[in-house]
Amino acid sequence: MERCAARRAPEEERRVRANAREYNEKFQYASNCIKTSKYNIVTFLPVNLFEQFQEVANTYFLFLLILQLIPQISSLSWFTTIVPLVLVLTITAVKDATDDYFRHKSDNQVNNRQSQVLIGGVLRQEQWMNVRVGDIIKLENNQFVAADLLLLSSSEPHGLCYIETAELDGETNMKVRQAIPVTAELGDTSQLACFDGMMLGALGWSRPCGEGKSQLSHTVHPGEVICEPPNNKLDKFGGTLYWKDNKYPLSNQNMLLRGCVLRNTEWCFGLVIFAGPDTKLMQNSGRTKFKRTSIDRLMNTLVLWIFGFLVCMGVILAIGNAIWEHEVGVCFQIYLPWDEGVHSAFFSGFLSFWSYIIILNTVVPISLYVSVEVIRLGHSYFINWDKKMYCAKRRTPAEARTTTLNEELGQVEYIFSDKTGTLTQNIMVFSKCSVNGHSYGDVQDMLGHKAELGERPEPVDFSFNPLADPRFQFWDPSLLEAVKLGDLHVHEFFRLLSLCHTVMSEEKSEGELLYKAQSPDEGALVTAARNFGFVFRSRTPKTITVQELGQAITYQLLAILDFNNIRKRMSVIVRSPEGKIRLYCKGADTILLERLHPLNQELTSITTDHLNEYAGEGLRTLVLAYRDLEESYYKDWSERLHRAGSVPEAREDHLARLYDEVEHDMMLLGATAIEDKLQQGVPETIAILTLANIKIWVLTGDKQETAVNIGYSCKMLTDDMTEVFVVTGHTVLEVREELRKAREKMMDASRSVCNGFSYQEKLSSKLTSVLEAIAGEYALVINGHSLAHALEADMEVEFLETACACKAVICCRVTPLQKAQVVELVKKYKKAVTLAIGDGANDVSMIKTAHIGVGISGQEGIQAVLASDYSFSQFKFLQRLLLVHGRWSYLRMCKFLCYFFYKNFAFTMVHFWFGFFCGFSAQTVYDQYFITLYNIVYTSLPVLAMGVFDQDVPEQRSMEYPKLYEPGQLNLLFNKREFFICIAQGIYTSILMFFIPYGVFADATRDDGAQLADYQSFAVTVATSLVIVVSVQIGLDTGFWTAINHFFIWGSLAAYFTILFTMHSDGLFRMFPNQFRFVGNAQNTLAQPTVWLTIALTAVVCIVPVVAFRFLKLDLKPELSDTVRYTQLVRKKQKTQHRCMRNAGRAGSRRSGYAFSHQEGFGELIMSGKNMRLSSLALSSFAPRPSASWIDTLRKKKGGEGSSAGSPSGAADKTLRV
Repeated sequence: MERCAARRAPEEERRVRANAREYNEKFQYASNCIKTSKYNIVTFLPVNLFEQFQEVANTYFLFLLILQLIPQISSLSWFTTIVPLVLVLTITAVKDATDDYFRHKSDNQVNNRQSQVLIGGVLRQEQWMNVRVGDIIKLENNQFVAADLLLLSSSEPHGLCYIETAELDGETNMKVRQAIPVTAELGDTSQLACFDGMMLGALGWSRPCGEGKSQLSHTVHPGEVICEPPNNKLDKFGGTLYWKDNKYPLSNQNMLLRGCVLRNTEWCFGLVIFAGPDTKLMQNSGRTKFKRTSIDRLMNTLVLWIFGFLVCMGVILAIGNAIWEHEVGVCFQIYLPWDEGVHSAFFSGFLSFWSYIIILNTVVPISLYVSVEVIRLGHSYFINWDKKMYCAKRRTPAEARTTTLNEELGQVEYIFSDKTGTLTQNIMVFSKCSVNGHSYGDVQDMLGHKAELGERPEPVDFSFNPLADPRFQFWDPSLLEAVKLGDLHVHEFFRLLSLCHTVMSEEKSEGELLYKAQSPDEGALVTAARNFGFVFRSRTPKTITVQELGQAITYQLLAILDFNNIRKRMSVIVRSPEGKIRLYCKGADTILLERLHPLNQELTSITTDHLNEYAGEGLRTLVLAYRDLEESYYKDWSERLHRAGSVPEAREDHLARLYDEVEHDMMLLGATAIEDKLQQGVPETIAILTLANIKIWVLTGDKQETAVNIGYSCKMLTDDMTEVFVVTGHTVLEVREELRKAREKMMDASRSVCNGFSYQEKLSSKLTSVLEAIAGEYALVINGHSLAHALEADMEVEFLETACACKAVICCRVTPLQKAQVVELVKKYKKAVTLAIGDGANDVSMIKTAHIGVGISGQEGIQAVLASDYSFSQFKFLQRLLLVHGRWSYLRMCKFLCYFFYKNFAFTMVHFWFGFFCGFSAQTVYDQYFITLYNIVYTSLPVLAMGVFDQDVPEQRSMEYPKLYEPGQLNLLFNKREFFICIAQGIYTSILMFFIPYGVFADATRDDGAQLADYQSFAVTVATSLVIVVSVQIGLDTGFWTAINHFFIWGSLAAYFTILFTMHSDGLFRMFPNQFRFVGNAQNTLAQPTVWLTIALTAVVCIVPVVAFRFLKLDLKPELSDTVRYTQLVRKKQKTQHRCMRNAGRAGSRRSGYAFSHQEGFGELIMSGKNMRLSSLALSSFAPRPSASWIDTLRKKKGGEGSSAGSPSGAADKTLRV
């Protein structure tokens, strides 16, 4: 375990020899032990205390505690500080220890997994943490890959194996890996025990095979492999195996990475190349970071300011003490002698300074931090208990996994979301199709109108087909009727779907077919053909067998014209039993429609309308076509294809030209529409969050076309957008040029709609303020290889400016580390609160980097949840988490802090004024017990109730009016300005609190004519006035009254008077005569009408200006929440029902999504026969799993955000005017 955290120098090369632990250990490679926890038993206490004392407030209170231990300057007992300080430190430590315990538990669970390791020629069960570089491991079906392995051999022919990489890139479709031929024959342990292949990770790992060994930095022995050092590139690997006097190049296709799952492969053997922290999965995992909210950081600054203010007050009073002692006190040495050790007025002033520091420290009491933690804990429980965020299907509640970030949920400006499993369910469904100009898939009612989902009849009955997949559902019976009636176009349509693919089939038992597809979309198409009677049964390298309406037909497979991102289509050429040669093709509509025969014009027009309709519903569309080939033409073309495949140089270009030649003059069959099922409520959630001025960026490992289709489906992208920019450059210059052109287009469009004056005026502000001049809505789509250049130091600002000017940003094919880098970029330059949400291990780095991390407990394990701050099961709950819980938490915390600072300045500053009338002697106005109990008993519970339960508008209104969220983004409710207003009100209250009773008591008498002015009577009057005033003030601040609020406010007042009378009672005096000397003082003082009139006058003068100011503000400049409350009252009076928001559909453009989660080269693999299965292993299921003007003004002043950053006007804007 010690090696988990061992630090090593960066590697320049890696050398690995199989079955040679002693040789490999001399390089001190990392073991396979992982560590994500922060503490251990030894380091917990010092490290945790160090982290806690980074909080300025904790250091401040420790300093005060030390002062209180000095008897010459302390006028308060030390326990008043140490008890709450220890309590705060203990609560925080327990919370941190609990969090780290679960990290340790997760680490131990992973590290103690079992793996079969070849040791001494025998397979032994070893824990993952004991696996070492150079070990040979045996994996079995459905097992996780323990480390980054070089695939040596497998149970499949030609060393093939199938893996699922959901933990790495979020994709649940299977991928193929293949061992190099020379090791594929090593199928048993005796052969593998003799294998001594050695792997080197070197600077020279990429040198051509023809270069001499002399160029290597070390001598290369037979049986060595040269590979790259550890890195975070998931899609690249380079190396060379030196064995039996030959060199064998290695690539990513030969590697099994940690986090992958072996699928549909009985067993395989692999050589450990990278282990533990060196694996690509761990290289892409960010470190656990200590997260603080912006309010925490602001409070640290304010505490420093308050301490400076405290020092200034102490200096003023100390100077006053020195002057008074020098001028006046010296005359009263007989009656008021100096303390022992004090020999001068200056030294008396010096001691007085520290005494006042202790007395006045209550401007920031330790109870503030205890209360903050209690409020945050309450907010966390509200999230955990929210039944509207509970998923009954998965029995998963929402969970606040941290208690420190709740209020920051109300300040989020940027959301970074994964796609697969977060926005989508990763389930592909054959939804609709167009065949020969007829659209199928819409169900109509008796009147001929399109039926809604809830009105749909029973799905189509496929019982006639014994090979049908029972999970497949289709709702339009007319398509099945067309099949049964022998419609030739429909038959040819499904024949194409059953032949033109790279799906592999296995029949576990008679009639029980299991398909394994490279992409879930392709699997959905083949499954649709299967249910409609065209069942793909099996294939060989040269044949495909299909059961067409019960009759088995074998087609000769002549060629597969493979898919790639440039072609955006795939084709097969088959010969029917009758000898007819036909090419079947399916692909993107933009590509295929221009390759059709001119005779298809009318049909093309109709099909295009259908494509637009399907795309408007967010479906992934695909066009199908065919072409008959003459025998002589095919022979000539086939010979040229064979020659092109043998050309060593530019082979791909030659093949592409031949493919393009044959894929012309095709006849249109129709189109398919596949639904990549979004999670429920995703489009609505994105729309509402956009209205709340939250920018959403999608960061996904999927291909560009797939991500763009989902962007349209969830309404991030629309056809109303001015332009969608696609950045695909492969070099720095290309990416820079594409970003520059995008900005120029946006600027040109803005110039055309802005007059020169306003435009130039905007340009004259900050650089990023140019975004405010952008007119229109834009979107940016950027690929992973382009993003790598865009994130370089000299280009990152250009990329960020371009992206922030766009309404939607989609980053495709990004690595986990790139996701984190994008989040870090926005944090660095935008100074905005970021939230990252994902469901897989590939999202962990992003989740840890963002201010707030949210994990979706979905199909891809719990790694994202374990790394997150909040978790739930569906993306739609994010809307409620932010707009309700987040907004309320921010509102409550801000109101709590404002009131807390107010009441403590009102309480403490009375001592400052009193100092001028007591000879600056550090005498307190209140007795010691009142000082101790003021923040613990008298005023703690009411403010806690407000901080936990308060709300300005009900939750329904928070969801209806997303603009209510904007004050949190602009940090309006608690900032430096609001802080100064609070302390100004507190100082104003303290002045009245002291001087009104002081003025009254100067000449007041009791009922019996005795002088009223004495120290204890004055103290009782001021203390009572203070408790009443702050209680009335919190009543004014409370916006949502509950029984708990009433109980705490009135209960605190009752507790004050009860304790006050008890402390001045005869009983306590008799028990503790030295502590409670002033018997009956409270009763006598509060029995005087003059005292109550003084208290009433003080309360009125303190409260009336506040009430008047708030009334005028509400009348002259109401906030949006005020208007919403007023509207709610009007609605209640009128008893009208609130109109619900309607979601408008879009008329979409044509897009194709099918094969874009496909990999090039799979067709060639099929034709070679290398992937044909010989074993009878049963396949397991791998189914994939209204803005006010004042807010606008403040937003413009904030800078750094453009017009695209502003949210579009919502329903609230149309309904309300502020």
